Parts: sequence; C-alpha cells; structure tokens
Amino acid sequence: MSEVDRIAEQHLERYAVLDPTSATSLGLLGHDDDLTDYSPDGSAARAALGRETLGAIGSVTPEEHRDVVAAAAITERLGLGEELYASGDWLRPLRPLNSPVQAPLLVFTLMASASDSDWETIATRMEKLPPTLAGLTQSLEEGLARAVRAARRQALVCAEQARGWSGDGDGGFFSRFVAGYAGADEGLRTRLGAAAVAAERSYGELASYLTDRYAPAAEARDAVGRERYELACRQFTGATLDLEETYAWGWEELHRLQREMAETAASIAPGEAVAAVMAQLENDPTRMIEGEEAFREWNQQLLDDTVAALDGRYFDLAEPVRRVEAMIAPPGGAAAMYYTGPSADFSRPGRTWYPTLGRTRFPLWMEPSVAYHEGVPGHHLQIGTITYLGPQINAFQRRLGSISGYTEGWALYAERLMAELGFLEDPAYRLGMLANQAFRAARVVLDIGLHLGFSIPPDEDYHPGETWTAELAVPFLMAESGRPEPFVQSEVERYLGWPGQAISYKVGERVWLETREAAHRSAGAAFDLKAFHARGFELGFVGLDQLRAELGGPGRPG
Repeated sequence: MSEVDRIAEQHLERYAVLDPTSATSLGLLGHDDDLTDYSPDGSAARAALGRETLGAIGSVTPEEHRDVVAAAAITERLGLGEELYASGDWLRPLRPLNSPVQAPLLVFTLMASASDSDWETIATRMEKLPPTLAGLTQSLEEGLARAVRAARRQALVCAEQARGWSGDGDGGFFSRFVAGYAGADEGLRTRLGAAAVAAERSYGELASYLTDRYAPAAEARDAVGRERYELACRQFTGATLDLEETYAWGWEELHRLQREMAETAASIAPGEAVAAVMAQLENDPTRMIEGEEAFREWNQQLLDDTVAALDGRYFDLAEPVRRVEAMIAPPGGAAAMYYTGPSADFSRPGRTWYPTLGRTRFPLWMEPSVAYHEGVPGHHLQIGTITYLGPQINAFQRRLGSISGYTEGWALYAERLMAELGFLEDPAYRLGMLANQAFRAARVVLDIGLHLGFSIPPDEDYHPGETWTAELAVPFLMAESGRPEPFVQSEVERYLGWPGQAISYKVGERVWLETREAAHRSAGAAFDLKAFHARGFELGFVGLDQLRAELGGPGRPG
C-alpha cells in the first residue's frame, strides 16, 4: 500500500465514524447503528478531518502515476471542502433532496432487515433520530444568527416533506417502516414502535420550526449570486467554468436537440408538432404499464436484459456488478429518480429508485433512457465497477470522492451511447432519449440563468429579453421536456436549492464526449471504445478538469 493509499484509507475510516449516515449510503459496514451529527460541532469535526488529511497528502511526493492522480483528486476535493466550510453553506442545508432533512430518513431504506439483530440495529439508529434533527436545528439557528440563511422557498419545501413523513399525527414513514418487522420478539416490536413515534414527532417538530421560525427569517431571494454559484459549480463539476460561455452553449445544445426531436417526431406522426407527439405517447395505452409493482418489474427486466446484452461485447462486467435491483422510492421525497450504490462487499446491491408521485399508470416512451441512466450502462455500471476495482483505486476516490460531473455526466453520456449502439431504434424510445437530453440542456440554461440573473436571449421565442424567474422556468421546462407540472415544479425547486448541480449532467457529458473524440483522433484506427471506458473507470472519481487531462488524447499522462 502506497503512502497516498494509506492516507486515503485512514481518512475514510475516520470519516465513516463522523458521518455514519453517509457511511451506510456509501456501503461502508459497521456504522448502521448511528446517525450523523449535523450540529455545528459535528460539522466542525468533519472539517477538521479534511484539513488534517489535506496536510498529510501535501507532505507526500507520489512516485507512481496512479498516486499522482489520487493525490490530485484528494487535494482538489478536500481543498474545495475547506472553502465550502469557510463559506458557511453548511449552516443553510435546506433543499428538496440530498440534505440533512432527507438523509436521516432515507438511510433506513438501505439497511438490512432480515433478522432480529438487523431490527435491533434499526431500533438503535431510529432512537438517535430526535437528537440528530435537533443538531440540524442548532446549525440552522446559528446560520440565522450569522445571517447565513437558506431561501424561504427551500425552508417551506423541506417543511412540507418533514410534515408528510411525520404523518401529521396519523402514522408516518417510520410507523409504516417498522410495521415490516415480522419477528416474534414482542419487546423488540414495542421498542421499534416507540422509536418510530419519537422519530415522527421529531419530524413534526422540524416541520413546525421550519414553517413558524425559520421561513419568516429566511432569504426571500432564491438566486444565490455569482460568488456562491461559482463555488457550487466547482463542487459539482470539479472544473472552473466560463459561465457565460456555458449558458450560451446550453442554448445551442437545446436548439440542436429540438431539431433532432422534430425529425424523430415526424417519423412517428408526420405533420404533428413535437409537443403533440409527446402528448400522444404519454397517453398511448399500448405504451403504458398499469400498477406500481408491474412497472417495477418492467424496469427490473429491462435492467437484466441490458446487462446481458452489454456484458462481454461493449463492457466487461464483473459478476457482482451484474446484479442491480429496481426499486420504488419511498413517498414524500423529491420527484427525481436516483441510484444508490452497492455496499463495499456487494451484500447490498446497487439499486435504482423511482418516485411514483402517487401515479399508477406509467407511460414507457422515456423509461428506457431513464433505466440506462440510473442503471446500466449508467450509474450502476460506473459506480459498481469502481467499487469492484477495490485496491486498484484508493479508498477516498472509490467511496468518498464522487463528483456529479463525472458520475452524472457519464450517466447522461450512457443514454446517448445506447442510441449509438442501436438500442433505441424504436423512434418513440429515441424521442424519449432526446427529450431527456433536452431536459438536461434546458437545465443548463435555467440553473445558470436563475442564479446569475441572466436574461433570455432577445432572439428566442420564449419571453425574449426577460430575466429568468421561477415562474418563467416551470412552463419553459414543461414545454422542452414533455414532463408533467408536478415533476417540473419539484425540479425547479431543486435547482434553486442546489445551485450548480443541475448543470453537471450536460457539462459532464460534454467532457466525456470531447475526451472520447480526442482519444479517437489520437489513436485513429487503433481506438478501442471498451478500453476507453475502462480507463475512465480505472481513474476512480475525479473532477472534469482532471478527467480531461487524463483522457483527452495527445499528451495525456500515463
């Protein structure tokens, strides 16, 4: 083990103790009986660990190229972490997903529940939820005192989620969850029931705090401004972006995709507008599945079939990576589909999660691309492979260093790749892929436009020259994506609360495509697509600037 590997391993071990909720999400074993301390003291302890590891890495002179890559990746992430901590953003962590509001609840969906011992662990963790949410409230209070405040919209969205999970006095998420205990230990059953009631009460108290105390004192303005946005972009892309160029490119990419959508729609229903064709597909009973479980089974079959079709031909999948489970997401969260990676030993497989938003009818025209994005060859193939590579990639990059531009960029690239490989020959499914791509291009325009106060170009048909607002964003995104209003409303709330994350998909895909093209030009007829993808995974999690340097063709090291 190299010195860089040793430092990375030690950091991961200590981080798992300080952030046990994330440890479970990351598949790190041995921390399932605890929850993360979101109080100011807990955040300070995690920041101190980052500074200590950063200093240790800075004292090492790597010799092998893999250690040079690893040291650069760790330094970039932990150095940015110091900047984020100094900015105080940890004092206003309110958004519809991936925040301390949702994490302590969703982590229970990842826990083993096959034995009484598993349920004892669940009970122990659940009993710690009230002090965990109290710690979050302490940080929010300190943020108010320091005038580091989240937007009012985000406080109210999180309050609505918390109230729904509390059950509002009528049995919420935790009561339903512990009802799954089928053992004979009545003492354990009683303990689980009491823990569930206390957890739901705590979420109810958080909802009241956010509504009554925090929201009235929160920022009225949704936009975060350039300084915060630039920092967020580095967090989610691992790159320094020219935001004016990226905004203009987003419009260009959106128009390119609109032209492709028009051509594809014409092959489905000649003479009809794209919006009309999407509406037809959305309501076509021959392209629809009835029932939540039937839809989950359809997703599972598609994932299994895709694994079988790709393995050995376009990718080499290790046996544990061949297993991926399709799941229905717990109700009450954000509308976005998501993926959770496997545990380090693959005892918990990678899983795709689909929020149904109360629906029981599921149009299928977009769904193959969603499954490719979340599962194979998207998130599961990439993250599962990096997990499987184990000692070949240092512990930090393998488990902690995930960067959205690298992962989400790959997953969006994977959607397009499946079309290139001939898996979307049905024009309806191709239109679904293009609509998903246009959706991500529109998010580049919206996310940058909303947070930086940019105007819509004067030559656009949609509200030319006007400054972006949330009210303008919703109908624009509905028209460009073909998505229903509840989904789009949830998405816009997400962008406003999570600046910089929404652009990482398209920006990341751009870099994957550009590096592939550069590597192809360099290698000529000897270019091997499978080897290019494998090399990208073998790097582990890296930022987009580092990915470009490593894969970008002539002159790349290694």
